[in-house]
Amino acid sequence: MNIYKHIKFASLFAVGAALTACGAGGENQGLEYAPNMYHSVAYEPLKQITDESAGNMAELLDSNGDNHGEYYNSNPLNPYRMTMRVPPANVVPRSDKGYLPYRIPKDSLDLAARTLKSPLPKTDDVLAGGKLLYDRYCDHCHGGSGQADGPVADKYPGVANLTGAAYQNISEGHIFHVITWGKGLMQPHGSQVKPEDRWKIARYVKKLQNQ
Repeated sequence: MNIYKHIKFASLFAVGAALTACGAGGENQGLEYAPNMYHSVAYEPLKQITDESAGNMAELLDSNGDNHGEYYNSNPLNPYRMTMRVPPANVVPRSDKGYLPYRIPKDSLDLAARTLKSPLPKTDDVLAGGKLLYDRYCDHCHGGSGQADGPVADKYPGVANLTGAAYQNISEGHIFHVITWGKGLMQPHGSQVKPEDRWKIARYVKKLQNQ
């Protein structure tokens, strides 16, 4: 029995010693298993970190296999090893299709309706794209036929019947502006729908009105 007591005591001592060894403090921060799982990498896109060893234990945190610390984010092929460059002053961004930011303010619907012209050609492809986008963004309120018979309209009366007499003569520019800024119950969709897609929806709405 004594030998079993000694074995039990030795086992408890070994476990205690192991747990003590896992403690962290001072310069000894202990051992970590899979540190990338709980040490988040700071994401600051405009901050340049040129120190290739940045990321503390580079040999442990080098998940990309490029011999750099996890926080190193510089590009040696660009001047000053920059990854992102601040644009020149007063430049205006364009979309991949060349569209400039929409500048007509929300309270100028009449101006938009009179002056805006769709840049898209009158093709079947544009109409098909407009239908796809309409079904995605508009059907739930205005309904598939545009007659305000979508499921949302049952809960919130006042959704526009796009085929009604009050809307028959609105222009594509009018529709584009309303999609961008919203009107009445409709919330703005300018941040969700790209300009080209807004024009496609406007084209399809006019198709629904003329059926």
